[in-house]
Amino acid sequence: MAATVAAAAAAATLSLLQRRRAGLAAVATAASSSFSSSPSASSSSSSSSSSCSPSRPLRGFAALPPSRGYSSEAKAGGEEELRVRYLDDEHKGIVVLGLNRAHAKNALNKNLVKMMSKVMEALKSDKKVRTVIFRSEVPGVFCAGADLKERAKMHSSEVSSFVSKARATINEMANLPVPTIAAIDGIALGGGLELALACDIRVAATSAKMGLVETKLAIIPGAGGTQRLPRTIGVSLAKELIFSARVVDGEEAKSIGLVGHAVEQNDAGDAAYRKALALAKEFLPQGPVAMRVAKLAINQGMEVDLLTGLAIEEACYAQTIPTKDRIEGLLAFKEKRPPRYKGE
Repeated sequence: MAATVAAAAAAATLSLLQRRRAGLAAVATAASSSFSSSPSASSSSSSSSSSCSPSRPLRGFAALPPSRGYSSEAKAGGEEELRVRYLDDEHKGIVVLGLNRAHAKNALNKNLVKMMSKVMEALKSDKKVRTVIFRSEVPGVFCAGADLKERAKMHSSEVSSFVSKARATINEMANLPVPTIAAIDGIALGGGLELALACDIRVAATSAKMGLVETKLAIIPGAGGTQRLPRTIGVSLAKELIFSARVVDGEEAKSIGLVGHAVEQNDAGDAAYRKALALAKEFLPQGPVAMRVAKLAINQGMEVDLLTGLAIEEACYAQTIPTKDRIEGLLAFKEKRPPRYKGE
């Protein structure tokens, strides 16, 4: 009897693996084919933009191109609540998303969440995008969380709807097919830290302050914090931080694995952003299709057992074999020159 049960379980497991492998192959195929079949989202981004302004040049870096501002609300001084910058020259392929609600410490309100969702929709199908950096345009703050002034005016049903929309938008960020980096140069509390947790990599200034502080308001993190924080730093420590609503600085965040890099803040207040930009530049020479399916393999694999994860890796690896970039990589190695990848 035991042998029969074991055989049935093995057969069921094999069937499950085959179905998952087929499903992942389809997803990986879609990820790799997006470079050759998906239209660039630059036109859709432009049509959504309500205003453009020249961006500040960074000391030590090439001047940034004009930003694409997303804001459906008229603000004094023409404030753009979300700035989208496509970098050029040596940083071509890097897109910088800058939160810019200075009057509200970049707090997430209905409008900002709506604009972020529009940008995610544009970026996910833009084959020119290689890495996305999330940062703040406001000195000393990354994102203070939900806009509590707006929240106080909401009916209970509105709160539930808003949190669902914020959660969905942050999930869209997490599911962007390219590497994402959060540059935390100031406070990141509540939804602000949840936004950063949805990124693949987090860089913080040592002076930055981070925490999921919702229990102080008699609520819980509602945009992925209860799930992504324990997956990042471990279950026990995540519970401790959420139960206590404790805020940690960049150094402690690095020591517990909440951020990958902690850097001393500079006079310009953008040390984390500069480090994020340097990391993003390291990603640019690599094969675009390989980067996308590598992210897919890692993300999907971390949610399953090792055996299933290896099947996921197999399905994803298979999508790189027929690409022109793979052949280019071999030729470049043979000819001792840098490869010229095209995402094909």
